[in-house]
Amino acid sequence: MGTLDGKTALIFGVSNDHSIGWGISQALHREGAKLGFSYQAINEKRARPLAERLGATFIEQCDVGSDDDIAAIMQRAGDHFGQIDILVHAVAFANREDLMGRFVDTSRAGFAMALDVSCYSLVALTQAALPYLREDSSVLTLTYYGSEKVAPNYNVMGVAKAALESTVRYLANDLGPQGIRVNAISAGPIRTLSASAIRGFRDYQKSFAGIAPLRRNVTIDDVGNTAAFLCGNGARGITGEVVYVDSGYNIMGMVTPEE
Repeated sequence: MGTLDGKTALIFGVSNDHSIGWGISQALHREGAKLGFSYQAINEKRARPLAERLGATFIEQCDVGSDDDIAAIMQRAGDHFGQIDILVHAVAFANREDLMGRFVDTSRAGFAMALDVSCYSLVALTQAALPYLREDSSVLTLTYYGSEKVAPNYNVMGVAKAALESTVRYLANDLGPQGIRVNAISAGPIRTLSASAIRGFRDYQKSFAGIAPLRRNVTIDDVGNTAAFLCGNGARGITGEVVYVDSGYNIMGMVTPEE
């Protein structure tokens, strides 16, 4: 028996088989959860076959920037599953030009777009899911250490992730009395489609393994395993937290080159 047997998970943000959302999906499936998926229109050709591979019976398109889309998909998910035990928010976006120059040059429109898609969408999805979330449900999102410290070329996304982490805490406080937990995973650098938009990412990922205490990069499977734990009954006492899956990188202060 899996640790998530009998639970239903609705996952937003699987784009391809290299995405962190896919790593989470595989882990939830392995632990027995029944899965539903939502994808952006641009990702349909890749996302739909992946969802079908895990036996998903609910696969729907949704623009998380549209309240009407969100309300409609939650209604359909509620009608299909009856209840939602796990809501996974693996959604983020910033204009490529806002990840290439200086943060100070971020446009108003670019800033608004990044905060809306990468942060407010968690609020909107959770709000719409509330009628279907039961006690012991879990809401999970993804963040990155660039929310706390300056990461080269992360720019407005770092600010969006900082807002996202604060949002996790406020949602956890609001929903805790209903027995709904809200947490975030802060993953180390993983070569995903989103990461490819960050200039110098490959060089950064190479240096990461030499600095992190475990001396290795993390994988989507590492993140998926942690997600399965956080969404299961073993984590019933954990909410409002940012859990690091980064080989210990976040604990490091001053780093000196190894001999």
